[in-house]
Amino acid sequence: MKALVTGASSGIGRDIAKELSKRGYDLILVARNVERLEEVKKQIQTKAEIVSMDISKEENCEKLFQDYKDIDILVNNAGFGDCGHFEETSLDKDLQMIKTNIIAYHILTKLYLKEMIKNNSGKILNVASIAGFMPGPLMATYYSTKAYIVRLSEAIRTELKKQKSKVRISILCPGPVNTNFNKVADVEFAIKGLSSEYVAKYTVKKFLKGKFYIIPGLSIKFAKIGVKIAPTNLVSKVSYKMQRRKLK
Repeated sequence: MKALVTGASSGIGRDIAKELSKRGYDLILVARNVERLEEVKKQIQTKAEIVSMDISKEENCEKLFQDYKDIDILVNNAGFGDCGHFEETSLDKDLQMIKTNIIAYHILTKLYLKEMIKNNSGKILNVASIAGFMPGPLMATYYSTKAYIVRLSEAIRTELKKQKSKVRISILCPGPVNTNFNKVADVEFAIKGLSSEYVAKYTVKKFLKGKFYIIPGLSIKFAKIGVKIAPTNLVSKVSYKMQRRKLK
């Protein structure tokens, strides 16, 4: 059994890789930082291969697939965010975020899904966010990228069911998690984050059982329900108050 994990050098990706290793999966660990990947590899109990690669480049996604077609699990986890008023944040960073959070997920999901459907076997986990269900003032681009992943995955799930395929897709939709994400995004959240170790353990357990929506933490489960029934304008105001740029 073999799993490929993007964004595997830290946080949720690193800890999901470790959890999969505990369950006997060999790993292909993908990220840009080779030193961090080497550290993760030392913590893996099964065979692990590291791939230092920037998947925001489309040709790298295609190369990754060509080099590692034979996998049982794909975990699309690489991604980052940014905080600030939309007109003030960096356009270059926005575009890089879209390439990493959307385009890379889209390419890898499509390429591996075709292969899995052909074999009638395999699982895909797309790491989204509770942000994917709501508007995100001060983090507009990030929330929008996660909404894309949620809707894409929901659509694919229905297609697979209609085809009576044994291939499964799931989405992980956490709230704040204590990872390097907050530092990169330059953001502080009003609610306490969960540990990445807890999120990974919970996620892998639910994922391997075939659960589609994976939402760690009781408060975030209630938040998803609230988002469904509350007016969008109210959800947007609450979201605005939940996050702010870090004080310098």
